[in-house]
Amino acid sequence: MNIINTRRMEIENIPAILWGKPSDKIYIFVHGKMSSKESAYGFAEIAVERGYQVLSFDLPEHGEREDKNYKCNVWNGVHDVEIIGTYAQQNWKEINLFGCSLGAYFSLLAYKNFPVKKCLFQSPIVDMEHLINKMFKWFNVTEELLKEKGEIFTPIDTLSWDYYCYVKKHPIDKWNIPTEIIYGTKDNLQNRATIDSFAKKFSSNLTASLGSEHDFHTKEQSQDVAQWLRKYI
Repeated sequence: MNIINTRRMEIENIPAILWGKPSDKIYIFVHGKMSSKESAYGFAEIAVERGYQVLSFDLPEHGEREDKNYKCNVWNGVHDVEIIGTYAQQNWKEINLFGCSLGAYFSLLAYKNFPVKKCLFQSPIVDMEHLINKMFKWFNVTEELLKEKGEIFTPIDTLSWDYYCYVKKHPIDKWNIPTEIIYGTKDNLQNRATIDSFAKKFSSNLTASLGSEHDFHTKEQSQDVAQWLRKYI
C-alpha cells in the first residue's frame, strides 16, 4: 500500500484533503451519500501514481460536517461543489472530476460551465426526478401529498416539495465534458434506460458492471471499480 502525501485544510469552512505531491493537474473528488472526503483514498492511490493531485471534501451533513446545521440539499450541495471548483481553478492548470452517486448529481449542476478536462462518474444520479418518482412508489407518496405536507420522512431520505420543484425545473440539459461512467446493472436508484439516455445524449462512455449494485459494496464489485479507474484516470 502506497503512502500518499496528504494535507488537511479548509476551503471557506469546508473540510478538505489534498492528496499527492505538487502537480499542475488535479482531480476534484465528490463523494456520495453516507460517505466522506476520506473515501477518496483508493482513488487517490491510482491518481497520484499518474501524476495528479486529488482534492476531496465533505459534503454538508457528512464527515466532519455531520453536526452542522447545514442541510445536504441541492442548494447547499451545488454551492459547496462550486466553491471547491473555483478554488481548483485558482490553483491548478488542469482540472478533472470524479463524482459518485449524489456527488455526481451536484457536479452535473455545478460544473456544466466549468473548464473540466475529463470526468469519471461512478453510479451517477443523472436524473433526480426519476429517483424521486421511484421513492414516491416505494413509500406510497403522491405529488399532491408532498405538496400538501411540504416534507415527508422516509427510511431513505426526507422528501421535500421545494427540492422536488427545483429538480423538475433544473433537468440536466448541458454537459460537454468528456465523461466515463461505471454503472452496476443491479443499481436500484437509476435504471439502465436512464443511464443509457444520459450517455447517448452527452456522448459519454458507459461501462456496465454485471450484477453490481449502486454502492459496489462487495469485494468483486470494488475490484471492478478499481479496474475501471486504472483504465480511465
